[in-house]
Amino acid sequence: MRAPEFWTQLAGIGRYLAPLGQVFAGLARLRRAVSSPWQAPVPVICVGNLVAGGAGKTPVALELSLLLREQKRAIHFLSRGYGGSLRGPVRVEPARHSARDVGDEPLLLAELAPCWVARDRVAGARAAIEDGAEVIVMDDGFQNNALAKTLSLIVVDGGYGFGNGRVMPAGPLREPVAEGIARADAIILMEPDTCDVGAMFQNAPIPVIRARLAPLPSAQRLIGRKVIAFAGIGRPEKFFTTLEELGCNIVSRHGFADHHQFTPDEIMQLAETANATNAVLVTTAKDYARLDPDSRLMAEPVAVALEWRNPLEIETLLAKVLPD
Repeated sequence: MRAPEFWTQLAGIGRYLAPLGQVFAGLARLRRAVSSPWQAPVPVICVGNLVAGGAGKTPVALELSLLLREQKRAIHFLSRGYGGSLRGPVRVEPARHSARDVGDEPLLLAELAPCWVARDRVAGARAAIEDGAEVIVMDDGFQNNALAKTLSLIVVDGGYGFGNGRVMPAGPLREPVAEGIARADAIILMEPDTCDVGAMFQNAPIPVIRARLAPLPSAQRLIGRKVIAFAGIGRPEKFFTTLEELGCNIVSRHGFADHHQFTPDEIMQLAETANATNAVLVTTAKDYARLDPDSRLMAEPVAVALEWRNPLEIETLLAKVLPD
């Protein structure tokens, strides 16, 4: 879905939908109160957020896997597989599965470590453990109470914050901010922090760890080049800003709804525009994973990686929850 404009506005239709948001929050509160989470015999690290749409969860999960790999931990990812048809538990095989099978994020995660897709998170965790997982990293699932978390990280996009601060459908929140933060162990603040989220949490009882997304060295080839950019992520503007900061000359930009399933005709039209303007057709790695093989020949992915402002902060946090 694409976030409606009123999710960033205090006035307008959001005011009238606010009572529905309170009902939504109340039902979620009730589910948490009556749930009995399963306690896995291995650490479970959850990378979640409080708003609908992308905040940078998958890049955080990927970077955590690299840190855990340095410590010789057998890490397995666990994902719901949003956008995929398989209910799981199933271990993702990029050579066999497509985004229509397992979703786009699991395909990216599976490039670094075993990744399990499961609508039933407990069943997925059990399957991962049976397959040798020593640490489970959940990409999303903070609001899912079936599986107990050893460490819960909330990712906040500093360029969006919490929108109008209301719970869906009146705003972008999955739950009230205060209630979510009370269950979290740390906030991962994705910079630049144009919404001044850091000031909001300067006295928070949990650490605020700052990070940013930066293009991989392979993207240097695009510096100074004309590009046609398209993205179907939570906030396409983030991708366009990354290209601007990289030094690309953006001829046109095309934003689609999060997890948009691109048709061959859509990509062909964009590719024809790129050819006519002598530009390169570029997209995010997540969007590229959803393209069919023929469409991939017409576009180039611009991969990004997470950079911690102070790596010691996240390393110290992980050390507290990992067994010796």
